[in-house]
Amino acid sequence: MKITALKMQVRDKDRVNVFIDGKYRFSLDITQVAELGIKNGAEYTEEELVELENESQFGKLYTRSLEYALIRPRSQREMRDYLYRKTRDSRTKTGDIKKGVSKELTERVFNRLFEKGYIDDMKFASFWVENRNVRKGSSMRKLQMELRGKGVDVAIVEQVLASTDRADTDELQKIIAKKASRYDDVQKLTAYLVRQGFHYDDVKEALSRSDDE
Repeated sequence: MKITALKMQVRDKDRVNVFIDGKYRFSLDITQVAELGIKNGAEYTEEELVELENESQFGKLYTRSLEYALIRPRSQREMRDYLYRKTRDSRTKTGDIKKGVSKELTERVFNRLFEKGYIDDMKFASFWVENRNVRKGSSMRKLQMELRGKGVDVAIVEQVLASTDRADTDELQKIIAKKASRYDDVQKLTAYLVRQGFHYDDVKEALSRSDDE
C-alpha cells in the first residue's frame, strides 16, 4: 500500500491528511510527518499503517491535552481525570458512537506532558495559592483543602503555603470589606468567615479591628 497524496487540512494548517492508494486514511500533525519520515510514494504494510494511525490518535490527543494544560496550570490529578474522560465512548452530533482512546495512549500523552514540564504539581500549587481569590480573599485552610482536593501531595501543599506572602489577617480584611454590608448580624458574619476556613479568634480580632476603624 502506497501513500498517494499528502494534503494540508483546510481548517487546521498544522495537520496533514494522508491518502493511501487514493483514499484518505488518517491525518498527522506537521511535526509527526517530519519525525516519521512520511513521504509521497512511500509504501507500507497494513500493520505499519495501523501503527501510523495510532500515532495520529496520539498527536490529536496530545494537542488537545496541551491546550487544556495551557489554559491554566493543571495538577497531575486534573490531567489524569481529563485523559480518563477521553477513554470513554461518546456520542457524536449525528448520533453515532465515537470510541474512546486506549488507556495506553493516555498514559503516553500524560508522560510526554510531564517530561515537557507542562504538568508540575509544585508549579500548579504555587499558581493556585497566588491567584485563587486574590481580590476576594481566601484562607490558608481553604487553599490547603482545595489543593488536596486537586490531588496535590500534602508535602508540596505545606511547602507552597509556607513560602507564600499571603496571610489570613490580610485575607480576612478583604472578605470583610466585601461581605460586611450583606450581614446585619455580626454573629452571622462571624459564622460565614469561620466556614471559609479562618480561625475563630482571628475572625473576632479582625471584626473588632474593623469596628474601631
